[in-house]
Amino acid sequence: MNMDDAACYRALAARDARFDGVFFVGVTSTHIYCRPICPTRPASRENCRFFPHAAAAERAGFHPCLRCRPELAPGLAPVDTVGRTARLAAARIEAGALNGEGGLETLAKEFGLSSRQLRRVVRKELGASPVELAQTARLLLAKRLLAESRLPVIRVAFTSGFESVRRFNALFRSHYGLTPTRVRRAAPAALSRDCFRLTLAYRPPFAWGPLLRFLASRATAGVEAVADNSYLRTVHMAGRDGWITVEPVPGRNALAVQLAAALTPVLPAVLGRLRDLFDLNARPDIIGAHLSADPRLAPLVARRPGLRAPGAFDGFELAVRAVLGQRISVKAATTLAGRLAAAYGEPVETPFPALNRLTPSAERLAAADESALCALGITAARATCLIALARAVVAKRTVLEPGPDPEPVIGRLQECPGIGEWTAQYIALRALRWPDAFPAGDLGLLKAAGAASPRALRTASAAWRPWRAYAAMHLWESLHYESDIDDR
Repeated sequence: MNMDDAACYRALAARDARFDGVFFVGVTSTHIYCRPICPTRPASRENCRFFPHAAAAERAGFHPCLRCRPELAPGLAPVDTVGRTARLAAARIEAGALNGEGGLETLAKEFGLSSRQLRRVVRKELGASPVELAQTARLLLAKRLLAESRLPVIRVAFTSGFESVRRFNALFRSHYGLTPTRVRRAAPAALSRDCFRLTLAYRPPFAWGPLLRFLASRATAGVEAVADNSYLRTVHMAGRDGWITVEPVPGRNALAVQLAAALTPVLPAVLGRLRDLFDLNARPDIIGAHLSADPRLAPLVARRPGLRAPGAFDGFELAVRAVLGQRISVKAATTLAGRLAAAYGEPVETPFPALNRLTPSAERLAAADESALCALGITAARATCLIALARAVVAKRTVLEPGPDPEPVIGRLQECPGIGEWTAQYIALRALRWPDAFPAGDLGLLKAAGAASPRALRTASAAWRPWRAYAAMHLWESLHYESDIDDR
């Protein structure tokens, strides 16, 4: 966060929503920390301390405000700090990477670091250790569940990542000065025993309509659906099956997420994936201002402020979709994806008639027969590619999750027969969440940008870095998705 204390106080006094989640303010007279949009009157300057992350405020002895609820701040700052490794590690920790059998050594290994190196990087960038980040994430998630759901307190403790109720109660009291049951008294009535509801905040503006249209045209039949301004899909994670729905909350900068109760054991990971899918940690103000400096993009950004770069709920699912869509229309690729899900996705029961299949797993496709895939209308070359990709994922030679350096993954993807630069860049844009990914060979991008060749487009796109993925979305959106050929 490149802001001094004076600038932070000015943003606090203005209650500027663009800084929600960028910093937190601790009030020394009350030992409470708040978001900069807190409705209470700002404390005097001499009583304010500013922190880049909620964990840093709690480490300094401050307790979360019960009015503005810091646990709802978009991004909680890890994703907004400099240092890709630190922020990705923080996001993984927030998604439960240190819960259960997962440990710091395992997480550090995934980033190519020792646990000591990871601790040093995270503390330097965020002002708190990985363990402190994990503890804060667990407490804040527990507070959300207590306030927004009717899950039993014992389930709240374990869902949040605590290994014992006694430890949960002790930390809750020591950090917040409250018992879990006191927070629970104000909780709303549950939707039903089979599901519950939470909210995910974002920084405005948010172009929800274009994002939903993008996902709707690519929704895999049986696995995903878009209806009544909502996104729905089935979920399979860590042996748990369920479903989710996502829709905007009227009058608030937040999305409402309804989840099957069966997903509570994997809730932190589910919420993390949803933040990626809907790009909720984006800074539309900064990205929009940068892209608007180019005369070609300025009118597009003005027309669609807050346009997001959609991620992927499942990286392998997205990669399969990208391979299926090579050199054919979006509609044709969606048809093939539906056939593949019907043939290789496990059946699942949900309250929604449109959702009846889990996404095909890498294990099932790795064992698939090429001729059986061809019988679905998939070309032999792409069938070979899908099987090779699935085997690489099963063997963990290719990990389709956000990481500190996407280039090695992009290189390994292109080692699969049938995956070229375009497909690899598109997978990087969505599954790897690389904001500078740019599939310059896309025919739609070439048309929208008025470029004569991919080389010319790459040259022009240099001015859009490091947010070329967002430039691509604006260019695609400008075509209104009417391109005859769309490699996705």
